[in-house]
Amino acid sequence: MLVFLVVLLALIVILFVYGIVIYNRLVALKHGVSQAWSNIDVLLKQRHDELPKLVEVCKRYMKFEQDTLEKVMRARASVFQAQQQGDVGALGKAEGQLRQGLMNLFAVAESYPELKADQSFRHLENRITGLENAIADRREFYNEAVNNNNVRIEQFPDVLVARKLDFQPFKLLEFNEEEKSDVNLQTLFG
Repeated sequence: MLVFLVVLLALIVILFVYGIVIYNRLVALKHGVSQAWSNIDVLLKQRHDELPKLVEVCKRYMKFEQDTLEKVMRARASVFQAQQQGDVGALGKAEGQLRQGLMNLFAVAESYPELKADQSFRHLENRITGLENAIADRREFYNEAVNNNNVRIEQFPDVLVARKLDFQPFKLLEFNEEEKSDVNLQTLFG
């Protein structure tokens, strides 16, 4: 009888320790997603701060292209709003619109040689392009962290702990096909 109680107690302790290990892994994954989102957030804020400078430089040269500039600023506002609300789906859509607007702006800027020669414009164009690349890299890291979290909270035995302690899945940061496609220069200059 004593041996049975010792074995039962040892089994309970092992299960309890294993539950703690699972819980700690789930917490680490959840915080990994938060960290990945924070990395994107920092880059979005940096780009958010650079865009008005770019638009201001462009305004000096592109007097007849106000519509292009306004689209970029509207898209910037949409990204900021989605970012503030933490709405990953809306952020993905707004990001696509902003990227499209920036590609349009850079394409239209080709028609203004004095703008392309402006050192401020070149600096901002390079800075924003660098931020765009960094955001793409961070988005990949974020989606990987989300995927790891979402898979883990569905796997057995982790699902038992995840359900009991209300661990929730996260949304991937995705873009639809239209937002991922290249800019059609014919429609810009046609």
